[in-house]
Amino acid sequence: MKTRKIISLLLLFVAIPAVLLIGIVLFNDGKYQIISMIVVILACIPFFLSFEKRRPDAREILVIAVMSAISVAGRAAFAWVPAFKPVTAFTAITGFKLGPEAGFLTGAVSAIASNILFGQGPWTPFQMFTWGILGYIAGLLGKTKWMDTKIGLILYGIFAGVLFSFIMDIWTVMSYDGAFSWARYIAAAGTALPFTITYALSNVVFLLLLTKPIGDKLERIKKKYGIMQPNS
Repeated sequence: MKTRKIISLLLLFVAIPAVLLIGIVLFNDGKYQIISMIVVILACIPFFLSFEKRRPDAREILVIAVMSAISVAGRAAFAWVPAFKPVTAFTAITGFKLGPEAGFLTGAVSAIASNILFGQGPWTPFQMFTWGILGYIAGLLGKTKWMDTKIGLILYGIFAGVLFSFIMDIWTVMSYDGAFSWARYIAAAGTALPFTITYALSNVVFLLLLTKPIGDKLERIKKKYGIMQPNS
């Protein structure tokens, strides 16, 4: 495995979770603004490292910004429907077409930007990390043909809905006193089951509706401007 890939994995799956735990355990969720900024910075590093032989230009960064903005707008548009949101779909599509690092960054930025409308809080860093993970996994799956099928999109949508809820339940449990309890976690997961089902369903609906039209546009942009080609 290449050095930059190892560094990216360490930053995204070791450093960021460590920062989240520090925020909960040491600061009792009181420094979530600082924690959120640190998560954004750490999420940016793997994206820039993914360009091995050159620096990304403004158009490549603009694509991430646009996908994040669309994700925020989509979340706001469906604010009236609890748990029925397109954020995971937009994050996943970015990952499918632009790679794992771009997917993670889009998910993280979408969370912190949309919470300007929905309310920032100690849950924000965990949402950033969770949507980021979903974008990263989508980027890995996008390297296969599996995400070109409806079955693949349906399975990913269900998986993403369950994983989002399970990770956020960790924050729910630890937000009480900074400690993790399996009993409380199981109780929280059970309470959140209707949310989990609804969110998984929304993922499936939005992925089936949006993956092809938006994915095709991203592919055309990549080919037309020669962007998001790390090894070019």
